[in-house]
Amino acid sequence: MSETSTYPSATADAYDAVADLYTELVQNILDDQPLDRAVLAAFADLVRSTGRTRAVEVGCGPGHMTAHLRSLGLDAFGLDIAPAMIDIARRDHPGLRFDLSSMDAVDTPDGSLAGVLSWYSLIHTPPAELRPYLDEFHRVLAPGGHLLLGFFEGPEIAPFDHKVVTAYRWPLDALAEQAAASGFTEIGRMVREPRTGERHRQGRLFLTR
Repeated sequence: MSETSTYPSATADAYDAVADLYTELVQNILDDQPLDRAVLAAFADLVRSTGRTRAVEVGCGPGHMTAHLRSLGLDAFGLDIAPAMIDIARRDHPGLRFDLSSMDAVDTPDGSLAGVLSWYSLIHTPPAELRPYLDEFHRVLAPGGHLLLGFFEGPEIAPFDHKVVTAYRWPLDALAEQAAASGFTEIGRMVREPRTGERHRQGRLFLTR
């Protein structure tokens, strides 16, 4: 990441400003999303197949997905750069660990995790600044560990007016190439069409270290 980049602090400030509203909107978001539940269940199965269950959700927001991973049998913790989000996550899920941290500074040793979930947490990252995050995900994963990326899919890398702060759409192939440059191997992908209230196609990439 560029030393002069202002996007992380701007993103944190934007999410802090809407933390309570955002939490209300997403707390039951999986209830009517059977395909997303299936994707997350498949990710949890892949992680457990390594014989280990330790995983991190990077960019965890209010912690609802971290808690979901726990319900799927993973020993998951979360991290986020928005202090208000971490406060809510700790309040609503007191039995789980949540760190106030950047996604490129996961507080865990090299090769210590079996899974990394990045569920719409890279969407605000300018494309030129993506690599350090993917490199960090690769660092913390053990050989054979799994990474799941959830993101907005589109025909080209392009910014759009996300409701919180500017975000980017990625073609599946382009994001897979970025992950490959950080040492990941793709094992699967999925795209689902936008549902009511959604503007863009939703992409999912399954990758392994």
